Amino acid sequence: MSKIRTNLLATVLLSRRATLAAFAAAAVTAVSLAAPAPAFAEDKKELKVGIISGEDEDVWRAVTAEAAKKGLTIETVVFNDYTQPNEALARGDVDANAFQHLPYLENQIKAHGYKIVPVGYTGVWPIGLYSKKHTKIADLPEGAVIGVPNDPSNEGRALRVLQNEGVIKLKEGTGILATIADIVENPKNVAIKELDAGIVGRSVDDFDAAVVNTDWALKSGLTPDNRIAQEPVDDNPYRNFIAVREESKDQPWVKPLVEAYQNDIVKAEFDRVYKGTGISAY
Repeated sequence: MSKIRTNLLATVLLSRRATLAAFAAAAVTAVSLAAPAPAFAEDKKELKVGIISGEDEDVWRAVTAEAAKKGLTIETVVFNDYTQPNEALARGDVDANAFQHLPYLENQIKAHGYKIVPVGYTGVWPIGLYSKKHTKIADLPEGAVIGVPNDPSNEGRALRVLQNEGVIKLKEGTGILATIADIVENPKNVAIKELDAGIVGRSVDDFDAAVVNTDWALKSGLTPDNRIAQEPVDDNPYRNFIAVREESKDQPWVKPLVEAYQNDIVKAEFDRVYKGTGISAY
């Protein structure tokens, strides 16, 4: 083989090796650039949290400030009814939500198959029976019309309040998802009218009384003076919580998010905003 031919072959081989080395380097670079992606997902620093409009917006401003101290940036996404926050969480439009108790979530999971779990308690709002026409339960007349929320968990809760006060009696063994079909005794022949939880409070004037969730009672301008009965606080199964998708429950950002809520600074703001109608539940 001539010297020129040998040199040409060596040059080609070196060129091929250089090209292969360049491809290898590019592949390593691509892997290196791609590798941080899972870590970024785990070390998420910007969160969207779904909440209900109203007083909770003030509370979550305090939570947002506390979260910032932990390196978390929270953007609250405000909803006006109870059905949207879980839909948004399931779709991934928000990272967490904070508005519901376990009976409500369990009913939503049963209805929609959501994979959503609680990760930290927030507060409890004892549901009450309100009236602008009567000052005590004994004053309710024969055939009184009483409004209750129409979603399964809150309707059952409302009926239990009425049972505790002797207005009705529910079938033995009836759980927290009782319906008007479970009423077995109704000594005053009261009429139970079912309405959306957000409407029943604003409709108190149309009823002899209405069982209203405390947050909606505040929004409707009802006061403790209008409340003629209330569910017990001890061992209350209706504590609200922060919820996330099941796949996110062990992510590193969950614990600092919960801690941003569960502290004395947020509790003080919670007490100021809810004026004793809500109670911290952690």
